[in-house]
Amino acid sequence: MTARLLDGKALAQTMQAEIAAGVAEFVKKTGIRPGLATVLVGDNPASQTYVRNKRRACEKADMTSAVHDLPASISQAELLAVVGKINADSSIHGILVQLPLPPHIDEAAIVDAVSPLKDVDGFGPENLGLLMAGRPRYLACTPHGVLQILQRNDISLRGKNVTIVGRSNIVGKPLALLLLQKGIDATVTVCHSRTADVGSVTRQADIVVMAIGSAHYLKAEMVRPGAVVVDVGTNRLADGKLVGDVDFERVKDVASAITPVPGGVGPMTITMLLFNTLEAAKKQA
Repeated sequence: MTARLLDGKALAQTMQAEIAAGVAEFVKKTGIRPGLATVLVGDNPASQTYVRNKRRACEKADMTSAVHDLPASISQAELLAVVGKINADSSIHGILVQLPLPPHIDEAAIVDAVSPLKDVDGFGPENLGLLMAGRPRYLACTPHGVLQILQRNDISLRGKNVTIVGRSNIVGKPLALLLLQKGIDATVTVCHSRTADVGSVTRQADIVVMAIGSAHYLKAEMVRPGAVVVDVGTNRLADGKLVGDVDFERVKDVASAITPVPGGVGPMTITMLLFNTLEAAKKQA
């Protein structure tokens, strides 16, 4: 058995066309063009690439894109002032502070400073709290991208055992909350660095989501035959090759469906950021 490939790149293109049509309709109706501001601190190459891709995606969707490139030496007070200025800018509907930030800056303080209505990453405490309460405003982009990949490939979640490996605030925790929502109705288990035997848990799962940032961690023997495997991980090997948290070449012979790296979840993260920015513009209008 060879797994069906869950092509996130193709789905992202489809959804970005849908979002562009939504932007055109919104602009025609209100005269307001959705705007996204990205705050990039320092010169991390991966962050620079990610922000550049976001800017291009905004332009294709006919959204306004504002990039604030700031030096790594910026103080926390100065960065908070930049965020405050963008919060007050009515032409900007979404704010994304690119993480990680330099070690001398308290990331939580910066994330908390973003206006909840402009928190299109969905990382702020108010938006995470609304998700916890079952009243989500904006869904965190990567978890929402995972959900879209599953739903648009007709992979049922209702009553299914989903194991998420990783408990970060960016993927693991918000994804667990999302999949527990009424109407989605998955049964969710979260594994992490203190889980005694991860393989014994993943082998029980109908769907496994990997999000720990460890190359090729999930082996074929850790997957139940016929399970669905979603790989959120991105790891750069010594030879420069980009791989996920899943041993793709072996796991694809066990799973029924699997996402590739690259070309799986990554393109969907940017797509859901555009989706949230359009939703934010609608709410603020």
